[in-house]
Amino acid sequence: MNWQAAVERTVTGLGYELVDTERSARGLLRVFIDRQSDDPAGEFITVDDCEKVTRQLQHVLEVEGCAYERLEVSSPGLDRPLKKAADYARFAGERIELTLKLPFKGRKKYQGVLQARDDGEGWRIVFDDGKADQAMDFSLEEVREARLVPVVDFKGRRFASPPGASASEEPQANAEVDGGRKQ
Repeated sequence: MNWQAAVERTVTGLGYELVDTERSARGLLRVFIDRQSDDPAGEFITVDDCEKVTRQLQHVLEVEGCAYERLEVSSPGLDRPLKKAADYARFAGERIELTLKLPFKGRKKYQGVLQARDDGEGWRIVFDDGKADQAMDFSLEEVREARLVPVVDFKGRRFASPPGASASEEPQANAEVDGGRKQ
């Protein structure tokens, strides 16, 4: 069994979602985990969650004979990457930053609200150019990278709307002090 399959089996077996893995020089293995969308334990990954997964992965990787020097387990962060179709479905309605593989109308980077297309054949990003709402349809094959746009709320004081958002646009109603990502 390869190390990726062992990591995925272990993380999902513990009730978490495997977001991504990275293997870098000098034996560093990074594992990014998140809670399942319907997890009753809450919405955010804690240090205890990372410790639990780390301990289990250390045992599994040793038994499976997977070589690594250092293991890091963490949350994907507030700017969580969207990798799979299930990620796009889970975070529909959220603001994302999208980078295309090839430019469209001279641009590769876009920011807006993620939506599923009405015909079920892909995705749409709705952005505001300051004059009128516009949208762009895309498929996952066209995406180089997509990430959630972090929403930060410090004791009820919200940061200004991100570039491209209209001044009248209200931040998410359920933003929390430690993130504000709704699931």
